Amino acid sequence: MTEDFIIPLDGSASPRSFRWHAGKEFFDGFGNSDVLDADVDVVASVRGAEVDCSLEGTLTVPCDRCLEPVRLEVSYSAELLVSHDENADGKGREVIFVPLEDKTLDLSQTVYDYSILSLPLQRVHPDGECNPKVLEYLSSNSAGDSPFASLGGLLDGEDNEK
Repeated sequence: MTEDFIIPLDGSASPRSFRWHAGKEFFDGFGNSDVLDADVDVVASVRGAEVDCSLEGTLTVPCDRCLEPVRLEVSYSAELLVSHDENADGKGREVIFVPLEDKTLDLSQTVYDYSILSLPLQRVHPDGECNPKVLEYLSSNSAGDSPFASLGGLLDGEDNEK
């Protein structure tokens, strides 16, 4: 996907550290139109086959309530084990299988996945910060204004079959 998140797999036992930045262009490369903007810093510490990866930053996504952009904090730490053995036991680490002929590990998919998974389930503005016009429209009670007005009788036990 991108050359920026590549770790060489040379079997070196001496610790190495890598730092990257994942911006909007990075997330655009995965075809995720929900990420409107991004500012995520990634650090990977490598020692032998063990990779400790952490990410911190923000992702801007549409608010689930008003659809206006909302900037949310993301944070994740992962302990990975890179292995050429499909049956490797990570001993508490997530195992990433890499074919024997591969001499590098591309962490871009891992960074993307952990960034998206660290977003909260409800992606909404704090109370009082949503677009008031949208909230007014959604909470309207008049039959002509509410998009849900025609569903009103369904829960009241009315017989709507004709």
